[in-house]
Amino acid sequence: MTQTEIPQRTRQAGSPPRIGMPAPDTRIAAPAPAPASMPAPRATPQAPGPEDQIRVAVSTVIFTLRPADSPGQRDRLAIPLVRRTRDPHQGQWALPGGWLGTAEGLDAAASRTLAETTGLAPSFLEQLYAFGDVQRSPSRVVSIIYWALLRRDEAAAALVGENVAWFDATALPALAFDHNQIVDYALWRLRTKVGYSRIAHGLVGDEFTLAELREVYESILERRLDPANFRRQVEGSGAVVPTERYRTGNHRPARLYHYNHEVELADRGPLAREITKPATPARLTESSES
Repeated sequence: MTQTEIPQRTRQAGSPPRIGMPAPDTRIAAPAPAPASMPAPRATPQAPGPEDQIRVAVSTVIFTLRPADSPGQRDRLAIPLVRRTRDPHQGQWALPGGWLGTAEGLDAAASRTLAETTGLAPSFLEQLYAFGDVQRSPSRVVSIIYWALLRRDEAAAALVGENVAWFDATALPALAFDHNQIVDYALWRLRTKVGYSRIAHGLVGDEFTLAELREVYESILERRLDPANFRRQVEGSGAVVPTERYRTGNHRPARLYHYNHEVELADRGPLAREITKPATPARLTESSES
């Protein structure tokens, strides 16, 4: 068979052309010009419904020291709670608080809601944390939490009654919403901060003995402190100033000290404090927030 009689193999459809052999004459028509692009229609934005709205509330954990139930025991940390008079959680105890007004700052709202629910106006009031878990309330609520410290004479001004009462901060009942978790966090923060700040002075009177101040620390930390070591640390801190007055009693007279007002209870950094004067107490019946 001569070379010209060698049969040509047909290329299978879809296979690439073999190198060195001419490709079959397959002409592909040029694609038709694409039509002018049309802008996709824009969906009309929907206004958020009630279930999509986020509300902001302000609540406050107020700490004070109350006398022990029996002699020989330490004073106990206590907080005021407000009974809810409507759903959700009607009848349960909750932290005092309320909704943030559209024309007020957070500090002003904390002062206002405290005055309205408990009649209290603490001298120390500081923002603590924000709680915004999606499931913390039937509606979408973010709570800005404050904490406050009250001396015993200040705590006596609380308008206690059927819907406002004091509770042991370490033995609370089941509270509304996530308020047990909030109190636990505030307790942890207080115990942590007392170790490096002068925050405990917010719980003593204008004048006090070093033994009384040590008892405040022991109540917060729930453990005994060495008296001599405590005295040495406090006197060396510059946070207290000795007076010429003494407190007398069954034991030898004890020197009275007062707080050094040139030293802040807590370092607030560069943020200015502009707390509006608390409003006159209005409804002292419930915690309206979550």
